[in-house]
Amino acid sequence: MITTVTTVTTVTTVTALATVASISIAAVSILVLFLITQELSSAGKSLFSRLSSRFLNVGIVPLAMVSTVILTVKIIQIVS
Repeated sequence: MITTVTTVTTVTTVTALATVASISIAAVSILVLFLITQELSSAGKSLFSRLSSRFLNVGIVPLAMVSTVILTVKIIQIVS
């Protein structure tokens, strides 16, 4: 019985770590894509370019905060 509980706990932990890693990679990738798109659209002179550049800030700010949290957690894991 104890072996089953230990095995289930280990599998759950590994699955959770893999899920967190994949979500972290996705969040950082989306942030990079948003930043590139914003830079390209801010270089344009049309009204649509300026509006899309400002609209992208809605997604960039939360993703930047998530990236900061991910970085902080990784640094804490390395230090401790």
